[in-house]
Amino acid sequence: MQERKGQSRVMIENVQPQVDGGLYPAKRTVGERVDVTADIFGDGHDHIRAQVWYKKDGDAEWTTVEMLHVMNDSWKGTFHVQQKCSYLYTVVAWIDHFETWYDGFKKKAAAHVDVKVELQEGAIILKKLAKDKNNELLNAATKLEAPYNTAIEYVLSEEFKEIVHHYPLVEFETLYDKVLPITVEHKKANFSSWYELFPRSASLEGKHGTFQDVIKLLPRVAAMGFDILYLPPIHPIGKVNRKGKNNNVHSEPGEPGSPWAIGSDEGGHKSIHQELGTLEDYKRLIREAKHYHIDIALDLAFQCAPDHPYVKENPQWFKQRPDGSIQYAENPPKKYQDIYPFNFETDDWMALWQELKSVITFWVDNGVQIFRVDNPHTKPIPFWQWAIAEVNKLYPDIIFLSEAFTRPRVMASLGKIGFTQSYTYFTWRTSKAEIIEYMNELVNGPSRNYFRPNFWPNTPDILPWHLQHQGENIFIIRLALAATLSSNYGIYGPAYEFYDNIPMEGKEEYYNSEKYEVKQYDWKRTNRMTDIITIINKARKNHAALQSTWNIHFCFIENPNLLAFVKATDDLSSIVLVVVNLDQHNKQNGYVQLPKSLLKIGDHINVKLYDAMTDDHYTWTQEWNYVEIDPYKMPFHLFKLEVHESYM
Repeated sequence: MQERKGQSRVMIENVQPQVDGGLYPAKRTVGERVDVTADIFGDGHDHIRAQVWYKKDGDAEWTTVEMLHVMNDSWKGTFHVQQKCSYLYTVVAWIDHFETWYDGFKKKAAAHVDVKVELQEGAIILKKLAKDKNNELLNAATKLEAPYNTAIEYVLSEEFKEIVHHYPLVEFETLYDKVLPITVEHKKANFSSWYELFPRSASLEGKHGTFQDVIKLLPRVAAMGFDILYLPPIHPIGKVNRKGKNNNVHSEPGEPGSPWAIGSDEGGHKSIHQELGTLEDYKRLIREAKHYHIDIALDLAFQCAPDHPYVKENPQWFKQRPDGSIQYAENPPKKYQDIYPFNFETDDWMALWQELKSVITFWVDNGVQIFRVDNPHTKPIPFWQWAIAEVNKLYPDIIFLSEAFTRPRVMASLGKIGFTQSYTYFTWRTSKAEIIEYMNELVNGPSRNYFRPNFWPNTPDILPWHLQHQGENIFIIRLALAATLSSNYGIYGPAYEFYDNIPMEGKEEYYNSEKYEVKQYDWKRTNRMTDIITIINKARKNHAALQSTWNIHFCFIENPNLLAFVKATDDLSSIVLVVVNLDQHNKQNGYVQLPKSLLKIGDHINVKLYDAMTDDHYTWTQEWNYVEIDPYKMPFHLFKLEVHESYM
């Protein structure tokens, strides 16, 4: 690679993907495509050539990929990342005098201008490129010295066109002034299906559940097609200021309290709640889940109950009030009397950081590979950047899901500094316009390079307005959207399966919330939702097109109650069309336009459709096709598409 010299005439700007000028790496997963774009231009009308140079971090040699001119001064080059590691890339461009000469020659020859001197110039360029070693180029130079008409005919041939393309004259290159990083993570970072349940509610016998009860539920979770089972905190629950039913500040004897009020005289963040079992029981759960291809996700909640051992052993880690008490957590008007937040401004901050990191590594050493991180936006972002990097040095395959429903810039920053996946605003995007706008922001905006979304229609904290007091249709619609728009999605399981729709009056919270009490579910029961979840998750595993968030293409359909989009792999070996009726109460219809260019369909259309939800088969022979969806039959179509040549 050469430094830029005075003869370099090409400018390179706005190279993407990059995050904050290369301060943070762009994110991809194994096998994903990297589209490198840039604005590349120079003075005059000479032809520009450009390349992407990329390599694995630590390799000596660069691999080069040609960039193509898209429009105006925009260029694009593509490569795929095949290994889980760090990659580097940059962009190089130059004036190609060989291609410039060739273009001018063709124009002059077409205008019957004398090109004897141009033939001489071409021969000189070919000999310069050959460097006395390349026989193909030397032979081409000889042919330019043939009789005049023969030489012109050769230069205008397809054979010579290929020579010009494959042998650019590289001189006075401009090297982009940055080498940019890309972090490549394992595939589960980009494709996962989460199911959340409270282990204390896992019993089939009407008592406090245990890890052994969760093990008994693994076949059920696996049968529905989930590959991550997320459990709220499994640690001892504080006894001081324990919350009662419906967040009552006073608990009655026997009430279990909130699992997020962590720590008591029984232990803290490295301990197990005794009623759930032992550490060995938890490790057995992790092992048994692996047999079903399920990972157990641990809730990482860095906060303490008043009787957590940290409070007594390290009082300097908490904020002391003037009256000598410790400040409990607040988010006015909400109060969390059962939780003490850490004071990250303590003079003993490094010891605090080290201890919290040791919590993560303790659980990784005991088999945990996935963490759902509770409220990371209430802890300093520099702490998370340090902690995640430190953990990744020792354990590179750990997934960190950020549970931060907060301001956009904070959510973005958490994604940049290392969180693998992130909760999103999908929970509140309901109209067709809102969904399309939000997906375009996630997929086509700058956050695509650092913010990997995970769509949840509900959580134990959130029963959104549109699910409250509603029937099963809206639950099915929101599930279908979450599972097909995003390649990562999850549900707070039993509450969603069994259509829990009763809120606290005037709030987006569950009445009789499981956060504060043990629930008893009929775990042997199945229903329409259970069946639909199973079919959708099977489709997600069978169709590679559904295993990416980034390949979405919205189709035109005039009806504002119908949302239609296509997802396809690069080679079109997997294509799905999803059409959703956003109106839970009424039948809706309209004409959906097939994206002919995307699907490489010519004038004669022959598309076979198979609906995974109903087993119905269709054939479309037109660009515009009628659809009608009755939500009481099935609120959406999930079509597998096969594009065939038509000889009509």
